[in-house]
Amino acid sequence: MADRAGRAKSEAPGARTSVPVDAELLAATVDAIFEQEALPALSEFTAIPTLSPAFDAEWPAHGHLRAGAEMLRGWCRAHARPGSVIEIVELDGLTPTLFADIPGPDAGAPTTVIYGHLDKQPPLGEWRAGLDPFRAVRDGDRLYGRGTADDGYAVFSAFTALKALARLGRGHGRVVVLIEGSEESGSPDLDAYLDALAERIGAPELVICLDSGCLTYDRLWVTTSLRGMLRGTLTVEVLEEGVHSGLAGGIVPSSFRILRRLLERIEDSRTGDLLLPELRVDVPPHRRREITELVQAYGPAAAGTFPAVPGLVLDGADDVDRVIRGTWAGSLALTGADGIPPLALAGNVLRSSTSVQLSVRLPPTAGAETARDALDRVLTSNPPSGALVRTEWEVPSDGWDAPPYVDSLRTALEESSLRYFGNPLRHMGIGGSIPFMASLTRRYPQAQLLVTGVNGPQSNAHGLNEFLHVPTAKAVTATVAHILAASA
Repeated sequence: MADRAGRAKSEAPGARTSVPVDAELLAATVDAIFEQEALPALSEFTAIPTLSPAFDAEWPAHGHLRAGAEMLRGWCRAHARPGSVIEIVELDGLTPTLFADIPGPDAGAPTTVIYGHLDKQPPLGEWRAGLDPFRAVRDGDRLYGRGTADDGYAVFSAFTALKALARLGRGHGRVVVLIEGSEESGSPDLDAYLDALAERIGAPELVICLDSGCLTYDRLWVTTSLRGMLRGTLTVEVLEEGVHSGLAGGIVPSSFRILRRLLERIEDSRTGDLLLPELRVDVPPHRRREITELVQAYGPAAAGTFPAVPGLVLDGADDVDRVIRGTWAGSLALTGADGIPPLALAGNVLRSSTSVQLSVRLPPTAGAETARDALDRVLTSNPPSGALVRTEWEVPSDGWDAPPYVDSLRTALEESSLRYFGNPLRHMGIGGSIPFMASLTRRYPQAQLLVTGVNGPQSNAHGLNEFLHVPTAKAVTATVAHILAASA
């Protein structure tokens, strides 16, 4: 990867060269701008608790999303090329979106859209000593804070790349930067903004999404697939109010037991496999080959590293199977519950109801709406013991499978990985979701779609102690600048 000064390591012998960019000078320029101008602003942004609407129902009254957008707008205006249009767009009742239209000095070059988001996950719990989710802390190569890597850095990366090119006198085409405010809630507001801004965005030839991850920090990782996402609440009611468990136990069926039976309809509790055909797909042969090559290079680490307790046996028959399970198979997680008191308050009561939040990851090519309808039908039909069962679903998010790259973009990516990271490019599927990519694929089928990012080992997006790996952020930023120059 680029060293702490942002300078590229020596290129591998025989590396292709097609773009007249001084890689060492570009890396050093990006490093200086990122350290002196972007990181202080990112630290300021970290202090704003821009929780996504799914985690802050009163977000309009609290005003944090608006405050975050205003802070970003001010910084972008101060660092933008003359003639740029940078504004906050707000549709009635929807989260604010930062929209920037930066003209390129090369009028004939194609339009590029760069995407990120300003909303954040909640803290989740107490962070380690010395850290606070809404206070940026620099520790060597790491900048700790909620939203530093997911995805606060993205807007600073985009404008740093543009400023570096301007400082070096390098050309680029028109660039649209789109920073939305609802991604961590499944992007329910995004399509409305894409509709409203369609004429202003135009027809981009390249879309760069900076909200993904990397298996290691020593090279550029390009995301080839993303899983879809369904979030919803499943509620089981058996009583109008809780009663003494000594009187009702054995007579009134437990809401938790009924919940278990319902979940068995959709998931094999022994293996974690999802059972409904609408939640399963066949892995394309070229993706299976890609996964096999990844495992051959990285072994068990290809499936990711996790803070597992000693002795835990991971699901999957082997390393290839685990990577497939994490990228091309569906999965179910229960991420929250209501109706269950904490242990300190738990009495001998047969509870009236149990509610759980379902987080269902879908294979990249599975239809999210079809999957939701199938889940809803299976969970609510013929409820066990005649219990009252209901579901509430958020807007479903489709997954994404990357189309092939044109030769010029592939070459620019290969060059960037060698020049700014010091190692060859790698590809990988990601188990997470970025609803933006499915939306853009439908809207701009002619566009090249590049997904990359900085969420790597231990960076803990969504978890405790999230951090941005600063050298990787700089190298990704240099990559963005390199690609913009190449497109011109």
